[in-house]
Amino acid sequence: MTVFHRVTGVPVHSVRLIRTREAALAAPRGDIELGFCGACGFTANLAYDPHLSDYSQGYEPTQAFSPAFNRFHKDLAARLIERHGLRNKTIIEIGCGQGEFLALLCAMGGNRGTGFDPAYVDRGDGPADGRMTVVPEVFSEAHPQAQADFYACKMTLEHIREADEFVAMVRRAVGGRRDAVVFFQVPDATRILREIAFWDIYYEHVSYFAPRSLAALLERCGFEVLDVGAGFDGQYLMIEARPGAGDGAARHGGDPSTLAGDVERFRAEYPAIAGRWRGYLRAMKGDGLRVVLWGGGSKAVAFLTALGLGDEIACAVDINPRKAGTYLAGTGHPVVAPESLSAAAPDVVIVMNPVYTGEIRDELRRLGLSPRLVPLDPDTPGGLAPEHMIVSP
Repeated sequence: MTVFHRVTGVPVHSVRLIRTREAALAAPRGDIELGFCGACGFTANLAYDPHLSDYSQGYEPTQAFSPAFNRFHKDLAARLIERHGLRNKTIIEIGCGQGEFLALLCAMGGNRGTGFDPAYVDRGDGPADGRMTVVPEVFSEAHPQAQADFYACKMTLEHIREADEFVAMVRRAVGGRRDAVVFFQVPDATRILREIAFWDIYYEHVSYFAPRSLAALLERCGFEVLDVGAGFDGQYLMIEARPGAGDGAARHGGDPSTLAGDVERFRAEYPAIAGRWRGYLRAMKGDGLRVVLWGGGSKAVAFLTALGLGDEIACAVDINPRKAGTYLAGTGHPVVAPESLSAAAPDVVIVMNPVYTGEIRDELRRLGLSPRLVPLDPDTPGGLAPEHMIVSP
């Protein structure tokens, strides 16, 4: 594999709830060395050390406080239920978080479900109809509840270094049930590379899949790929498969040589794009403008770490009430609730995920605030449109 991107000393965990600035500054760190395979299009962090990772309680990746994300989740659940006849079936979700998606599949299809996630916290707010349970453990084929009609695994596979061993284990769990279906959702590496979205590269993500490499992985592990597609404004790559012999991953994705061109462009243009962002934010600080990030998760940590930013950014804002009063790993920036902005109104809000721009604008209006919004715009290479470079009104 050819290494094309390096970042040293990045926080190992970017969505853990850290209660003091001192602890955030002292957060464990590791290195990123992204390597690309030109034969299959797979990308991985070759410097990843699995011993540094700890997906236990205190890990807070949920996006369920966003109306836009909840709409996406509900639409996805409805599509999967309709496409695969998921009614009165048994469902397993691997890496289920707090079980929000599993709850949708169970409620909308009358299904029974079991979720597995070592970071799960029982807050007493789950469905009370008895249709689903969550096991706060890592999924194993040996678990008594490992058999199901449908297996969902969302935003988990990218965290696993030995992805082939993991998918092969899922295949063994399916066993001889030829009609069982598996569904995986991961970040789309093609979009990250083409948009030079360096803020979407985190230490937790060791494996980066494009359509072809994801389809090839499932086929090598004994699945027949049914469909590969993108969702959530192109940010997520989703694949559906069932036990059987595949007929060639090539038809499910583009030519690896095209992706190789995206890799080369990322390598060549990243330094200048990062420099533009760094210069832009420092210029705003020099102009006396108060800048905040909207989104206190992985994107914010990756963005700040890659650019080496400190007091250029006042804080990060997040609608998840559990994040209020915490600090971003590595940089120690405080994470505040939207209501906190009223006391010290920002001049500029950097929107970490453009999908949420509309609801962020609505929330700011509700608070009586009208700062300039600067989304990481996927239509502009590097995320910085020319008009955003004007610092002073």
